Amino acid sequence: MLPERGTIISSKAGRDSGKFMIVVGTENGNVLVADGKARTVERPKQKNPKHIQLTATVVKEEQMLTNRSIRHALSDFKADIVKERFECPKRI
Repeated sequence: MLPERGTIISSKAGRDSGKFMIVVGTENGNVLVADGKARTVERPKQKNPKHIQLTATVVKEEQMLTNRSIRHALSDFKADIVKERFECPKRI
């Protein structure tokens, strides 16, 4: 089953392993992903679905129109992850 358009994924294999990207489409059973910098919307990377890890986050269609908006969406996502991971519990 292929992920829906706009899903944020983490690459598990390849030169880009560990990087977050956004699914911009599918083609021949592969997933097309872009990060807005190395892989632009005009030149998305083809990834085997076995080599990606899905996240629960799906961005809006407006956030996938330009490379700049993709970079902004990914930086917001990464900031949320860091905040959740390093936020200290409140003491009572």
